[in-house]
Amino acid sequence: MTFTLLIEQILNGLQFGVMLFLMASGLTLVFGVMGLINLAHGSLYMVGAFACAAVATATGSYWLGLAASLVFAALAGVLVELAIIRKLYTRGHLDQVLATFALILVFSEGTRWLFGSFPLYLNVPEILSGAVVLPGGIQYSLFRLLIIAVGFAIAGGLLALIHKTRIGIQIRAGESDREMISALGVDINKLYTIVFALGAALAGFAGALVGSIQSVQVGMGEPVLILAFVVIVIGGIGSIKGALVGSILVGVVDTLGRFLLPILFGAFMDPSSATAVGSALASMLIYMVMAGVLFFRPTGLFGLNA
Repeated sequence: MTFTLLIEQILNGLQFGVMLFLMASGLTLVFGVMGLINLAHGSLYMVGAFACAAVATATGSYWLGLAASLVFAALAGVLVELAIIRKLYTRGHLDQVLATFALILVFSEGTRWLFGSFPLYLNVPEILSGAVVLPGGIQYSLFRLLIIAVGFAIAGGLLALIHKTRIGIQIRAGESDREMISALGVDINKLYTIVFALGAALAGFAGALVGSIQSVQVGMGEPVLILAFVVIVIGGIGSIKGALVGSILVGVVDTLGRFLLPILFGAFMDPSSATAVGSALASMLIYMVMAGVLFFRPTGLFGLNA
């Protein structure tokens, strides 16, 4: 193992964490403000990825594809909120889980019917391909660096939106006391739709970016959704700052664990066994981190009364 390789893995962890943040930020807003458990959030991630792939293929423009991921995911979020989610706000969490799980099936089968079961692939523009040389002579993917930069820029924008704008004040007030803010004349239903659309757009954008690195396929959002729930538990429900810190923590721990543990076990085991054991333990690391955080801070790092 070299220092250069270690830095590359840390950067990979940051990039993975940024992707998780784009998912978890919308999820924590929806859960924190609306009190809604939305299992279909991963499907909106998938919608954004397929929208990007379809529009980029049809137009030949990757940038139009990225814009389409935001627009189509937001529109899908608005339609889902108006048609289904709005009826669930006063229902119990079990009803919310069952309804949003049904939405996963609807989105998955609908996407399979439209695009088929085979993965789609996105071509990153030539201007974003290749590598850049970082200090110390480290070469790293330009596109992945751009993802990290865009992710932190979005995080800063979200924090400014929540803490510096009128709509942000309303969102935070709705999280604390929805009856009072409604009594003060704020259209709570409109506020909920805006929050849901914002979360859906962020998830769709994340799906488009990840699809550009890997592939676009049916069901791609569910594994990421599980990690996003881990992130908001670690960071604290309803906290954008917590979602950012939790995402970076999970991304770096997961990536370094999958890289370092097989090397560590390889010192006293044969390579194939070391890889298997190391990978198995690495997949448990983030849950061990979550358990440790909850032991000391039951509401998460930045949750209420944390």
